[in-house]
Amino acid sequence: MSAKQDLGTQLHQVGINTRSYSGVANLPALIISAADWGPAAAVAKAQDWRWAGSWADTDAGRMHLYALLAQGGEYLLLTAQAPLERPEFTSHTPHYPAADRLERHARDLFGVIYSDHPDGRRWTRHQAWPQDWHPLHPAAEVRTQGRTAADSSYPFITLRGDGVFEIPVGPVHAGIIEPGHFRFHAAGETVLRLEERLGYTHKGIEALAVGRNPAGLLHLAARVSGDSAVTHAWAASQAMERAVGATVPPRALALRGLLAERERVANHIGDIGAICNDVGFAFAQVQTSRLRERWQRRNREIFGHRLLMDSVVPGGVAHDLNTTQITTLRADHATLRQAVEPLFDIFDDHPSLEDRLVTTGHLSAEDAGALGCTGYVGKASGQALDLRHDAPYAPYHELLINVPVQSEGDVAARVRVRMAEVHMSLDLMDHLLRTLPVGDIHAPLPNPPAAACGLGLIEGWRGETLAFVRFDASGCIARYFPRDASWFIWPALERLIHGNIVADFPVCNKSVNGSYAGVDL
Repeated sequence: MSAKQDLGTQLHQVGINTRSYSGVANLPALIISAADWGPAAAVAKAQDWRWAGSWADTDAGRMHLYALLAQGGEYLLLTAQAPLERPEFTSHTPHYPAADRLERHARDLFGVIYSDHPDGRRWTRHQAWPQDWHPLHPAAEVRTQGRTAADSSYPFITLRGDGVFEIPVGPVHAGIIEPGHFRFHAAGETVLRLEERLGYTHKGIEALAVGRNPAGLLHLAARVSGDSAVTHAWAASQAMERAVGATVPPRALALRGLLAERERVANHIGDIGAICNDVGFAFAQVQTSRLRERWQRRNREIFGHRLLMDSVVPGGVAHDLNTTQITTLRADHATLRQAVEPLFDIFDDHPSLEDRLVTTGHLSAEDAGALGCTGYVGKASGQALDLRHDAPYAPYHELLINVPVQSEGDVAARVRVRMAEVHMSLDLMDHLLRTLPVGDIHAPLPNPPAAACGLGLIEGWRGETLAFVRFDASGCIARYFPRDASWFIWPALERLIHGNIVADFPVCNKSVNGSYAGVDL
């Protein structure tokens, strides 16, 4: 019995009617009623389905709600509809804590009503538009907005008690990081509670995507989060390619894999050094910054951009490799492998580092699972999911993926996972270059049928990343929604900081390194 049939059977047993749906290419899907939206989540949770994201869409006078569920390497899409005049659904949040902010995002932008959502506060809206105005709802009037008022009235939850005090941090920070507000409650130096407020630079990504052609969408997708340019562009491209039934040349797919692994190495190398620097071990950051800079200069030299933006194009990639470039890259891999070996030995067995990183920022396996954490955050807390292994797509379907998993769930475990991933990425890139297929590096996309939809799923360096794309009748983009892994990383930070001292917040934060931009659509 397939996963879809199994969940469908369980839903029927509790009185929830379902119908099969084939509107999103490459995915089994079930249609349920809006009233059954929440109860269906309860059944899925009882059957150990992981909650992987939710988004809204509109057409023909209806509000469509989607939720992606996963079990092992299998995915299932749930969808429900309601009238645009009153798009009311029950909520997934009581059953899946990971659903909280994405549901509030859909409520702010589309006007989706969740009748039993446990948190009625705004999330994306901030002070930038009135409470009754939802900019992506088809009936929303165009409004001009002057300077946005300071978001000083957000109703943070307050703890009361003798000796409990609040520490506000941000949204403007001393460094060059993006804005985000962190509200701590502490007793002495011990953190009792952390609540985040994000989204201060709302970019309007979902609105900006509408009306673009495929190339224009990938230009935008590469800028959802600058450190994940390849990840988001590949997810969006994969969604479009699946929607139209395109065949991407094998050489292009191998080069996409190479680009994704280069992105993974650059970010892990940089973060490992930054984690060490946050506990006073500046030597590490000096060395990793040097290595990362060399790596990114090579990106610019061969692929045209330090962060590999616009390297992924519809149907393939923008840059091919010649024999000399392949030789250069393989030599770079050998050089980096030799350079990180003694550094990683120091990071993994240095008493002063161990004193600061071991047991710090502990995220339990239960919390990681409940929040849907993937990537290095999930792997360090016993969650072994890696799409390259569990739901492989080309070129990874032909590669050996040894998923690094730790059980300790602390900052040290997250560093160890990152170091293992650097080694694995170097091995994967060597293999891809040795076995690089001959042939074209891109193929034209067929004209999409009206309302064609697709879902892309890519293992980015932060973890599972998805993109939903729907075309309109003219072949342009009608809907684009990117779900970065950071939607689930940020809530994990709120959990893992409990019981730590305030001074350890920077290293805990850097160890998970959620993207502000990735959730600030």
